Amino acid sequence: MNMSISKGLLRSAALGLALLSATAASQAAEGLSVLPDRSRVASVGGSITEIVYALGEEKSLVARDSTSVYPEAAFKLPDVGYMRALSPEGVLSVNPSGILALEGSGPKEAVDVLKKASIPFINVPEGFSHKGIIDKIRVVGKALDVEAKAEALAKEVDGQLSEAEALTKDIPADQRKRVLFILSMQGGKILASGSNTAADGIIAMAGGVNAVEGYSGYKQLTDEAAITAKPDMILMMDREGQLAIDDSQIYGHPAIASTPAGQARKVIRMDGAYLLGFGPRTAGAVKDLAAALYGDAVKK
Repeated sequence: MNMSISKGLLRSAALGLALLSATAASQAAEGLSVLPDRSRVASVGGSITEIVYALGEEKSLVARDSTSVYPEAAFKLPDVGYMRALSPEGVLSVNPSGILALEGSGPKEAVDVLKKASIPFINVPEGFSHKGIIDKIRVVGKALDVEAKAEALAKEVDGQLSEAEALTKDIPADQRKRVLFILSMQGGKILASGSNTAADGIIAMAGGVNAVEGYSGYKQLTDEAAITAKPDMILMMDREGQLAIDDSQIYGHPAIASTPAGQARKVIRMDGAYLLGFGPRTAGAVKDLAAALYGDAVKK
């Protein structure tokens, strides 16, 4: 056989084996439920980071993403970027032994690269409900091999959530507040929450009704749609800087001004991570939102 042809075949075979190895490693990582090495875990998703701290396993963390803003101790960890705009280089720069990423982390191209980097990667399902929180705690606990701790935390949080949801269970359907969650109002355009969102989930858990129907996710509302929604309350994240929405923007908006919420000047502002995190603190957020919606009709 020609020597150059032989060398070419060997190089092709080696490349093929490398690709097969990388693919196998990626497939194996996707099927993981427990991280083999939990000494340097990168946590992507604020609720995941909160759960790790609530489990007392923060010693395993080597990095967090920018949505991980609680507890305050988490700020001491390197920030690998926003969970929906990750760069593989940023995550890999902290040399993680494993990655715990909340469902919805991305972009897909970045996640694909991370899964092929031979680093164990566990995708943690997101669910905007009581059950979703409990499931998330159990998945994180199993990933860190502390299932007994996770069960104890799940039981505690389950009880807190049940207590919080019970505050509004007796409110008649025709007396439940219609709530419009506004994510932004850039250029005077209302970006509001439909179904299958954290905002929709927390409104329901607090005994309210999402004023917007007919679509999932976040979309811009026409003025007509905002008026037709007839919200009793406007709910939004308490933000600062360029993302802040001041009262003049809300009450000065012609569509909002004609709604019950606009006429009564009813706006609820809450910390975003607390309100929409769906983690160990959510029971408190449900209680606070229920109290803001119904006042003396509920007691925390």
